[in-house]
Amino acid sequence: MIIVDDVHKRYQTSHGPGKWILRGVDFVIPPKVSVGLVGRNGAGKSTLLRLIGGTDQPTKGTVKRLCRVSWPMGFGGGLQGSMTGRQNAKFVCRIHGHEYDIEERIAFIEDYAEIGYAFDEPVKTYSSGMKSRLQFGMSLAFDFDVYISDEATASGDAAFKNKAAKAFKDLMDRSSLIMVSHGESTLKQFCSAGIFLDNGKAHWFDNIDDALKAYKDSRNP
Repeated sequence: MIIVDDVHKRYQTSHGPGKWILRGVDFVIPPKVSVGLVGRNGAGKSTLLRLIGGTDQPTKGTVKRLCRVSWPMGFGGGLQGSMTGRQNAKFVCRIHGHEYDIEERIAFIEDYAEIGYAFDEPVKTYSSGMKSRLQFGMSLAFDFDVYISDEATASGDAAFKNKAAKAFKDLMDRSSLIMVSHGESTLKQFCSAGIFLDNGKAHWFDNIDDALKAYKDSRNP
């Protein structure tokens, strides 16, 4: 279960506090429920994913993760740019207590990311797609109750997109997803519930179709 309680978020700018991206967001994600986030560009979808995944913190309010939650797959953040992909993978393995099978985990990540020689190059030299592939492989190398995906199925060529989609299908048997995707069919395929973000507020829908309809209606008043 994940509890988002009265969450507000804004970022500091050179001119002082920026505008509120999220304002008083409240919802509870039950166990084993996969959720799709929808909303206009700039509505705060990726921001909310980072807050849920713990890679960013609310300005106000709390996010309680009563389960094991992955970092967001796909957005490419959370990587140390001066370290290589392999070094980043080793660091994450150690954080998660996998010293005992670290070589096996790293081999999985390297194989899954499919970035070739770049795995031993500094991450700061990677394209955004390569960073996303590395993040994807790193997330799948560990067992989480909830996996977070920020357009992960949009990264790379058709073969990698299909590979990512298959990974999500395999995860559904044992875990749930919280997903951002511009592909309506992708959200319908993997998510049962939906959250529509609009003007800093989050609207929960038990059915992803209802969330998609609310989003469409907001674009065509």
